[in-house]
Formats: sequence, C-alpha cells, structure tokens
Amino acid sequence: MESVPVRCPSCGRDHSYSAPAYPCPCGAPTVPQLLPGAPPLPVTHRSWNDTWVAVRCASCGREDQWPQPELGCPCGTLLRLPVRPATEAAAPDPPVSPAHIPLPRTAAHPRPAFRPMTIRTGQDAVSAAGLYLTWLGYHEVGRPGAGPASGIDLRADGLIAQVDTSTRPATLRAVETLWLNALGASVTGVFFSLAGYAADARARADGVGLPLFVLDLAGTPQPVNSPADELVSTGP
Repeated sequence: MESVPVRCPSCGRDHSYSAPAYPCPCGAPTVPQLLPGAPPLPVTHRSWNDTWVAVRCASCGREDQWPQPELGCPCGTLLRLPVRPATEAAAPDPPVSPAHIPLPRTAAHPRPAFRPMTIRTGQDAVSAAGLYLTWLGYHEVGRPGAGPASGIDLRADGLIAQVDTSTRPATLRAVETLWLNALGASVTGVFFSLAGYAADARARADGVGLPLFVLDLAGTPQPVNSPADELVSTGP
C-alpha cells in the first residue's frame, strides 16, 4: 500500500500514512484516494455526518460511504486527510490488504494482523476497543456488570478501559477518573477516544503512565503516548 507524507500543523511532526482498505460487496478492497499535496486538517469538533466520504470501487464502479481517513498525532492532534472526490476519474489502485498495526517488537509470540471493524456508532467504538484489547492479549474482555464504576466501559482480567465516543477531545477529568479507578482496583487502565485528547489530559496520562489510544472510524486504535506504545509492544 502506498504511503504519503503527512506533517502535523500543530507540532510539525512528520508521519507516513497509508489509507485503510475496505471490502467492497464485489470482494475487491477499496481504498480512499488521498489528494496529493493537500494539507491535513486538525479536527477540533466532530460530528457523525462529516466523517464519511464517498469512495468508488476501482473494480466494479460501486460507490459507498466509508470513514474519512484520519491520523492521530502523538502531540494529541487528530488530523483529517482530504480525499479525491468519488466523481473524479482516477486510475485503479493495485489490490491491497487491509491496514493493520505493526506486529509487536518484543512480544514472546508475534500476533496475527489486527482485523478492525468499521465504526458507525458509539456502540461500534466500544466493540472495536474490545476487539483490540483481546488482540493485545487480554482475556474475557467485556462490558462491566450492573453498577459499573464511573467512566468504565470495558473490563478484562487485570484491566479496565474507557471509550470516549464524544466529538470533543477527552478531558483531564476523564483521564484522571479512569486512572484513579484503575489505581484503586490495582489494575491497568486504558483510554480510547474518537476525538483525541486535551493537552492537559495528555500531559497527565504521560505523567501517571496511562496508555492513550485514538480510534479512527476504520476501527484501528493508534497509540498516542509512550505507555500505549509499550502496551502494544509487550502486551499485558
């Protein structure tokens, strides 16, 4: 899959980004075509309506709505990548495999490629986070029972997680609440957000070692701080 360079306008950090592939009903992988040279747009407010783009299958010509390509920068900024309109003619892309997170560097047994699920609702976001935690190596990941602690959306053996599905960056209070709940239960806390993190929330998570992930609408979480990188690398 071809990668394009992306520079974060907030911190100047350079990234290499590959648009994810989606399965067309005809069976061919469909990839949103990024506009070469178009600058990424920081996402400060999200709505479900403006996070979908029309993508035309290069094999059968079918047009469907798929998630807008997005990239989470480690500085906490969520970037939206402009795509070529489906009405414009474009050369077909070669077949590609679905994008996945790189295999861990130090895990005892390499994991298979993570298989994401498309996020269309808040419930989908929680389900995608649960699939990812299972992929990382946590067992019996599921929703908490009756009367869960504040802000806890998922539990597993030795873990609690929150999934913020709002359209604004996760707040310092939300991060601190999860950290305190995890500290009190002597388990690991993991935070997932659809819209990134406020600067003070990111700083606090870095200070207390709380892993932060950003979920794109393709359903693939991206680590945005060092504790999250370590979790991906080593597993539970």
